[in-house]
Amino acid sequence: MTAIVVSEATRPGEGGPPVHAGFRREGVSLRVGAAVVWLSLIVLAPLAAIAWQAAGGGWQAFRLAVTSHAALESFRVTLTIAAGVTVVNLVFGLLIAWVLVRDDFVGKRFIDVIIDLPFALPTIVASLVMLALYGPASPVHVHLQHTAAGVGLALAFVTLPFVVRAVQPVLLEIDREVEEAAASLGASGATIFRTVVLPSLTPALLTGAGLAFSRAIGEFGSVVLIGGAVPGKTEVSSQWIRTLIENDDRTGAAAISLVLLGISFLVLLALRVLGARVTKRQERSA
Repeated sequence: MTAIVVSEATRPGEGGPPVHAGFRREGVSLRVGAAVVWLSLIVLAPLAAIAWQAAGGGWQAFRLAVTSHAALESFRVTLTIAAGVTVVNLVFGLLIAWVLVRDDFVGKRFIDVIIDLPFALPTIVASLVMLALYGPASPVHVHLQHTAAGVGLALAFVTLPFVVRAVQPVLLEIDREVEEAAASLGASGATIFRTVVLPSLTPALLTGAGLAFSRAIGEFGSVVLIGGAVPGKTEVSSQWIRTLIENDDRTGAAAISLVLLGISFLVLLALRVLGARVTKRQERSA
């Protein structure tokens, strides 16, 4: 009888490395390398190019570009409208996600599909639709062209899916038994939502808010026609960047872009850190 000896180094499940551990490590290294290269080409290289161009004129030119009256006004309009739209979309995005997850009604699948329409629709088409609906020839007799409200509606249209799609999967995973237990103890619907559901949804809400805000401050196409780029009123920073490029001031345009990138990064980072803290607090209390 021939004895079959299995090496400890290759015996699975007994503390030794897997049979193909070396190949797996090589596979992981290859995947990580490919991901880093692609991320560098698509994201890091363009960001570095913007930073390099913004610094091309020196610190004085950068400071003058981002502190000019027109630039500051565009920042004010952009951040004010984007913040307002984010708050509105947090409320209605949560409401829509709740309806899609918790309620059954005719046309539910259709609504679930059209939520993603702003992702597929060219943003200039969104601006055209807004102009047709709320322009001078509005069929609903609401004229919002060249107003901050018109810009806000356009931004709400393109950013709503970020909140809905961030909240929806988390809402699906919430344990309904906890809610039922709270209800059996006499808790009202509002109390259950505030103490049981909302804490679980907070990290997802923060993520959706960050993505919606970042998209809003960089949006261009959807506000072109409905906004009209009225200085100090509806001219957002992306439109001011276009004006600088048309005037052959690429350094100034890059400087404004860099400020928007910095704001977006800081907002996303702050919300990500806050969401992580909320998650850790929930895990400790569980």
